[in-house]
Amino acid sequence: MAGMDDCIFCKIAAGVIPAKKIFEDDEMLAFHDIDPQAPVHFLVIPKRHIKNIMECEKEDGALLGKLMLKAQEIARKLGCDETGARFVINCKSDGGQTVDHLHIHTLGGRKLEWPPG
Repeated sequence: MAGMDDCIFCKIAAGVIPAKKIFEDDEMLAFHDIDPQAPVHFLVIPKRHIKNIMECEKEDGALLGKLMLKAQEIARKLGCDETGARFVINCKSDGGQTVDHLHIHTLGGRKLEWPPG
């Protein structure tokens, strides 16, 4: 299990590992996915290490709202306003989470099927 010291997203947030950044402030970072599954595919992460959505507390509500609204804003700027996008938070192994750091995938720019697979 990854902790803060070996978390790839913590390292990206700290600037140790490069990423194609879209947005950054004191609380969050948005960057393009390294293996895009759609023409628009980016991640929004909190800079503070939160392992997954199941570990969020009531006090994290404001941060979660900011992350979602930033994902929406970026999706609009990247051309998904008219046709929409998919906002995904995978959680733990059954949910398909592959990096143990809370992150929102935003995918758009093409028709996405359901169920995803």
